[in-house]
Amino acid sequence: MQYPEYRPRRLRLSPTIRAMVRESALATTDLIYPLFVKPGEGLRDEVSSMPGQYQISLDMLPAEIDELRKLGVGAVILFGLPAHKDAVGSEGYDEHGIVQEAIRAIKKHDPEFYVITDVCLCEYTDHGHCGVLDENSYVLNDVTLELLAQEAVSHAAAGADMVAPSDMMDGRVAAIRSALDREGYVNVPIMAYSAKFCSGWYGPFREAADSAPAFGDRSQYQMDPANGDEALRETELDIEESADIVMVKPALAFMDVVWRVKETFGMPTCVYNVSGEYAMVKAAAEKGWIDEKRIVLETLTGFVRAGADMIITYHAKDAARWMREDAHAGVVGYQK
Repeated sequence: MQYPEYRPRRLRLSPTIRAMVRESALATTDLIYPLFVKPGEGLRDEVSSMPGQYQISLDMLPAEIDELRKLGVGAVILFGLPAHKDAVGSEGYDEHGIVQEAIRAIKKHDPEFYVITDVCLCEYTDHGHCGVLDENSYVLNDVTLELLAQEAVSHAAAGADMVAPSDMMDGRVAAIRSALDREGYVNVPIMAYSAKFCSGWYGPFREAADSAPAFGDRSQYQMDPANGDEALRETELDIEESADIVMVKPALAFMDVVWRVKETFGMPTCVYNVSGEYAMVKAAAEKGWIDEKRIVLETLTGFVRAGADMIITYHAKDAARWMREDAHAGVVGYQK
């Protein structure tokens, strides 16, 4: 095909024809909304580095779930801020821990709402790392696996629909799958943070979840951002260990990895549109430098185009609202 016989602009002449030939479609059902839960009552504390995001107490969860339902967002992923931290992150796998109680609160209010839980220890350890440390501050892989498995089982026992290990310990998916199956939770799927990079994009999250490491960084267990082939090896390992969904995190700077993972494995693939990506958009929009709605919807659609089947994003509420408003106004937008 070549000009003048082939003129690509013919199929761009109107909103209708552009919608008819659109290759990638963003839907509210693609979106998963992160929630940060904390002890107390009547609390809705805004995260200063993430405008519009809050740390909330359990009694505030029903209103959040109702709002998400109305917007067409059918799933959340929970992160906990415990009342107490220690060297082994014991509240992470306590049957009455903050996330476990949050699951129960959501399921009591809306039993059919889909609840995913982050499985990691960084929010619960007093040193902020994702596992148990030895005397040299090295994260002990196999000791940590046992605690992660306990955490996942405690989430399933509380009613979680899916668990999502984010720790990046070797063998974690197999350990969690074995523990879930042994305890009778064979139908609880695992969404593995398979290609999770040691990234600068996580900064605001560490305020939101109070999970910044007390020393050093997480490069001894999270991946080098320069490595794409390694991401495929990590993903393959998780699939072999029975991951049901694989994830690439962060999303924006790693869309090539998203594409490669989807093309290579054909597995259900999630991306995490992380806190730094969100904060950057919010800051630029506040300055009036960008059209926030257009940037957000374009970026989320880009994730779908790259191969993502689902998107964890702090923009979920706004994006769902914008798509709904456009649909009601008859605007031919991103959603088919």
